[in-house]
Amino acid sequence: MASLLPSQQPVDPPSPDRTEVVVDGTSSAAMLSTLSSETARDVLAALRADPKPLSGIADAADTSIQNARYHVERLCDAGFVEPVDVWYSRKGREMTVYAVTTDRLVIRFEPRR
Repeated sequence: MASLLPSQQPVDPPSPDRTEVVVDGTSSAAMLSTLSSETARDVLAALRADPKPLSGIADAADTSIQNARYHVERLCDAGFVEPVDVWYSRKGREMTVYAVTTDRLVIRFEPRR
């Protein structure tokens, strides 16, 4: 029996941009702190190939959905990941699909003023 709700539509992720972080002692600490977590880096690696919902991210990063959600939220706040679509589970529940927003990170150091 075919479902009335699409379970997984193809997603065109945003074209990744270069992200520049200026290390000057102000707001860069939060962004760099986000990337210091191994799990956050695993989440980014999981999203490199294709956008995924939290359950797919958790499976690919070998972590719990709760832990994946925590790191995805931090990566969204830092601007490395963003929601790109909504899929529906077999039970009809909405699942937000996430994708990376950057393919390179440039860290530039500037003197404090």
